[in-house]
Amino acid sequence: MPPQRPRTQRRVDERALRKLVHDRERLWSLSAGGSATRPITVDSVAVIEPRARALPCPQCEGPLVTADHRAPPGGLRAVDVRCARCHVARTVWFRLGSSGPS
Repeated sequence: MPPQRPRTQRRVDERALRKLVHDRERLWSLSAGGSATRPITVDSVAVIEPRARALPCPQCEGPLVTADHRAPPGGLRAVDVRCARCHVARTVWFRLGSSGPS
């Protein structure tokens, strides 16, 4: 098979990169804290923002910076964060409660 033209190779690479981004975002939404249906359980409000900042960006593994901390109805906490490296914004979800056996 002859080598691909540069434009064709670039399009193949861009398609593969878009698929990787889609797969990483899907994995994030299925992981703990990635959606309101899968919140991270914490014992205190004081640990929510540090826990959110401790998570790496699912796209580039850069550090997350807190933008806002909300308490929407339903007993959940939502922390809006933005990656310091790639600037992608996302929400990390938390629930107050005991994380271990009592």
